[in-house]
Amino acid sequence: MGIKVYKPTSPGRRGMTGYTFDEITRSTPEKSLLTEKRGKAGRNNQGHVTVRHRGQGHKRMIRDIDFKRDKLGIPGKVKTIEYDPGRTARIALIFYPDGEKRYIVAPLNLKVGDTIQSGPDAPLREGNALPLKNIPVGTVVHNVELQPGRGAQLARSAGVSAQLIGRENAYAQIRLPSGELRMVPENCMATLGQVGNTDHSNIKIGKAGRNRWKGWRPTVRGSAMDPASHPHGGGEGRTPIGMPGPRTPWGKPALGYKTRNNKRSDPFIIRRRAKKRR
Repeated sequence: MGIKVYKPTSPGRRGMTGYTFDEITRSTPEKSLLTEKRGKAGRNNQGHVTVRHRGQGHKRMIRDIDFKRDKLGIPGKVKTIEYDPGRTARIALIFYPDGEKRYIVAPLNLKVGDTIQSGPDAPLREGNALPLKNIPVGTVVHNVELQPGRGAQLARSAGVSAQLIGRENAYAQIRLPSGELRMVPENCMATLGQVGNTDHSNIKIGKAGRNRWKGWRPTVRGSAMDPASHPHGGGEGRTPIGMPGPRTPWGKPALGYKTRNNKRSDPFIIRRRAKKRR
């Protein structure tokens, strides 16, 4: 894919970049694989806001993606490469000999007319899905399952990939895009290759309205609020935080405070992900 630069016809357009959509071969989705998306605006079933700064956004339909790749041993042909408004990666429409159609996340270098297959006997080719125990060590993969038959949960975003590092005691060792090294049951499925649309991270939004189309509402700095609304608020002029470390709006420690509490998966993590540089 390529990136196009817009002419600076307005302040919002200046510096904005977008997709050329060179790889897209069809502009209308497959109707049988669409589901209506109802906006929750960051609220739970009781109407309480559980995720702040979400709401509105452009109307869109959900594409039903085949993350399980459970059509074993049956080759399918890539019919189209399409845009999906619900994810950063492109999707590919697959036609199977029995007439069934499915969407998959399009890996890099996948083209219309290519043949893909899933199962332990599938060839070692980009786009094919195999159990981790049938994939050679060192192979780059994506769409990795955490539990057999549950469907892919890891390495699904545009341009990312994981790597099979080794195998031991019925577990495969996977290095994730974040740098985390973790164990996954070797019966889990993974797709060979890297996710496509690698230039996604180079796109410049350009204006706030473009983020509103995605469903993101404005975020106000805590230091711009009054003391009753945020621990960082109040004071004449610009003042430092004035407490041991930054805080969330509810007074909890932020930036570096560990909030992860999932003891079930702790034994499977060999090395934590690398810390972000600030």
